Amino acid sequence: MTGTTDLTLDEARRIILRSQGMIGADARKGGAHAMLRRLGAVQLDTISVLARSHELVAYARLGAVGRASIERAYWHNPAQSFEYWCHAACILPVEHWPLYSFRRRAYRKRRYRWHEVPDGVDKLLDQVREQGPLTTSDVGGAKNGGPWWDWSESKIGLEWLLDIGELVCSRRVGWRRVYDLAERVIPAELLADDLSDEECVVRLAAVAGRSLGVANRTDLIDFLRLKGEYAAMLDAALRSGAAGLVPVTVAGWPGKKGTPNAWADPVALESEPRGRHRTTLLSPFDSLIWHRGRTERVFGFQYTLELYVPKHKRVHGYFTMPVLAGGRLIGRVDPAREGSTLVIRQLHLEPGLSAAKWADALGDALWSAAEWVGCDTVRVERADPPELVPILNTAINATAR
Repeated sequence: MTGTTDLTLDEARRIILRSQGMIGADARKGGAHAMLRRLGAVQLDTISVLARSHELVAYARLGAVGRASIERAYWHNPAQSFEYWCHAACILPVEHWPLYSFRRRAYRKRRYRWHEVPDGVDKLLDQVREQGPLTTSDVGGAKNGGPWWDWSESKIGLEWLLDIGELVCSRRVGWRRVYDLAERVIPAELLADDLSDEECVVRLAAVAGRSLGVANRTDLIDFLRLKGEYAAMLDAALRSGAAGLVPVTVAGWPGKKGTPNAWADPVALESEPRGRHRTTLLSPFDSLIWHRGRTERVFGFQYTLELYVPKHKRVHGYFTMPVLAGGRLIGRVDPAREGSTLVIRQLHLEPGLSAAKWADALGDALWSAAEWVGCDTVRVERADPPELVPILNTAINATAR
């Protein structure tokens, strides 16, 4: 595929799947540690239905890898990663620390994110310096007693110190961030690597391009959450070639006729993506699908995470997880836990797909996910089409025996 500038939608989709570690001979090599570096960023989220999102991202690519080993691959001593703002709150490879200098400088200049920065942050920094790594509970707690965003002054101060790079989170205890001095966690050569804003954006554009495989400007902007002057820097890097990405035209993607409508990692174009992937459930925050417009463009799959939708207006369920099979998104499930039973409240197969054809793959995927999280029973309550319920429950029970 060397030199290719025109891609069919199927070719682009397979390149994307390989770049995301879903297919390919090397997809599982190196475990979760290598996976994080391939993806460039793994989004964090507090919600845990089947498992937490950062665990689900690894499970989708690596199979039933031990959950403790996933944690060790992300948070370890010495630090192999750190938490910071990319697409959202993400785990990032520690070697990417210099690439986010532009964002740390912007936060320092702004002195505000969601809250006004209180007085006394210098005392907090001194406390961490003198006492060692701390959690919010060590400095009075995270909340004032109100909603989740009603943070205590100590929490606001610690988060701002993290935003500007004085503190860093490289591990968690009981899902609480552990804050430590950046100089004690980040290798000295990375701390000393002082990049300009333009250098940061250029290098991050390359990271996003490799992770996504094939992407349009919107995809790259969304991956890095750039705007204003930083988005302009990205545009300049794409035009000049400094980002190392090459222009391509993907059939069916929006754009002007006769003009490239996307960018690709040139290494990803050098060989034909090969291989298949087992049927698996995807976290709503997986980088394969975290941009809903891209998900529809790549897979023809319209997806809304309905936990933000009032209960009476939900169509597919609270925490609907797309199902990846055969290189396409074939449906979605809404999981829950009842003791040691994985309950599928709803399962929806995409219109036009045969229940008989996909039932075995769906059953295997549900049972595998259940075993991974320690469940010994699976129960499907509702499905569309309805005939999937008895087929799946029979198939799953037979597998369990």
